[in-house]
Amino acid sequence: MFEILTPLFVSLIVGGTLVGIIFGAIPGMTATMAVAVCLPLTYSLGLENGLALLLGLYVGGISGGLVPAILLGIPGTPSSITTTFDGYPMAQRGEGEKALRIGIVASLVGGLISLLVLDLFAPTLADFAIKFSYVEKFLIIFFALTVMAALSSDMLLGIFSGVLGIFISLIGTYDISRGGNGELRLVPPGTEYWLESGFSLLPVLIGLFGLAAILEQAEIGVPKGHSTKDINVGKHSRFSFGIFKGQSINLVRSSLIGTFIGILPGVGGSAASIISYTNAKTFSKRPGNFGKGEPAGIMASEAGNNGLTGGALVPLLSLGIPGDSTTALLIGAFTLQGIQVGPLFIGNNPGTWDAMIIAMLIANIAMFAMMYFAVRYFALVVTIPKHILFPVILMMCVIGAYTINYGIMFDVWTLLIFGVLGWLFTKLRLEVAPFIIGFILGPSAEIYFVKSLESFGTVTIFFTKSWIAVVLWILIAGSVAGAALMAKKKKEINDEAV
Repeated sequence: MFEILTPLFVSLIVGGTLVGIIFGAIPGMTATMAVAVCLPLTYSLGLENGLALLLGLYVGGISGGLVPAILLGIPGTPSSITTTFDGYPMAQRGEGEKALRIGIVASLVGGLISLLVLDLFAPTLADFAIKFSYVEKFLIIFFALTVMAALSSDMLLGIFSGVLGIFISLIGTYDISRGGNGELRLVPPGTEYWLESGFSLLPVLIGLFGLAAILEQAEIGVPKGHSTKDINVGKHSRFSFGIFKGQSINLVRSSLIGTFIGILPGVGGSAASIISYTNAKTFSKRPGNFGKGEPAGIMASEAGNNGLTGGALVPLLSLGIPGDSTTALLIGAFTLQGIQVGPLFIGNNPGTWDAMIIAMLIANIAMFAMMYFAVRYFALVVTIPKHILFPVILMMCVIGAYTINYGIMFDVWTLLIFGVLGWLFTKLRLEVAPFIIGFILGPSAEIYFVKSLESFGTVTIFFTKSWIAVVLWILIAGSVAGAALMAKKKKEINDEAV
């Protein structure tokens, strides 16, 4: 197990964590963007070393978002939004360094608890999922897409985004191995040569999460950047671990909430931090202090959003279904190495599984060590000018897309097409997460659906195959009903406000 601990392996984790923290600390640049930009680099590293880099980026990117959230009141990543509620008021009181260290310790706790859940729960779930037939596998994917659509800001738009992703994933040759006829389908005239095999996954991912973010920033104008005068770390705000006295339940509860939210496909870190923060406020003896610089609020937010990291890997490694946008990108790393994630992954690749657990552990420890002891230096990251960073990132996106399949120019066009598409999604209020999960899982859903019909010859088998199928249909119906009730309640609140 520990033979994987080579100098290169550890260096990639630490280096990835450092770069991830920098990406997370700069508003508008996220952990997902960091993973998307660096994904092509993993091809030459091999699977274990490549995952070491990406998992370091993931952990660092999620944690780094607390820096601008506390010092500037601007969340560095969407998952840090509730950190601003109490972190920024503390910074305004001259307690910026204290608030940062509270968030860093809470991030470590959330990351370690979620890692423990991943290590204990994912193999068990994978062993159970091995028994699934094509019917249950199809329903699992259907349930995942339903959950993502239900938890979108607009359920209908979420459903449309997921279906659109599936539709685009089916462009190309209808492979005989999928039960097809070997002919082209959904291919516009004149593009048969380039779209014979459909759109390549990695340029699509880099375009949606790398280029699209740059286009969004370019539209609103790249800000001049913050000066060191804007950074109020506080010279006399002493931090003591005694501040965590009486907060054990808050930390554990928030970490477990974040982990559970991470297990739900496509929900995201913002929901994890908001729900954790709301629960902390509800159970607090001083709820009136929340929003005014209450340390418990920072603890809940950061433990919750870092709890997401391990939780989101559970469905990915046990069912082959990404838990969030960033873990969807990790599928790209497996694809590059010719490995398919799913119920058989952990049993067939025990070395890779151990390497991921060790990498996550080292990444969390490295994140804590670097951010805790060099907190004042990381505070200066928010002053890095974006007009220098963005051209470099754009260049890395283009080079990565071009080289990923040994120099195919159409992959660069794919990058541009989906970069623009990702930018248009924000205009049309479409959801990127359901789209990309639909794009990734669409071919598998088709195979499982066709094979089920070939094996049993009737659509009713999806309802009668086993008790698992019945439970999944109940969960699907429950997620849709819950989303409808939340939408109705939201409409009533809006009507009352008007």
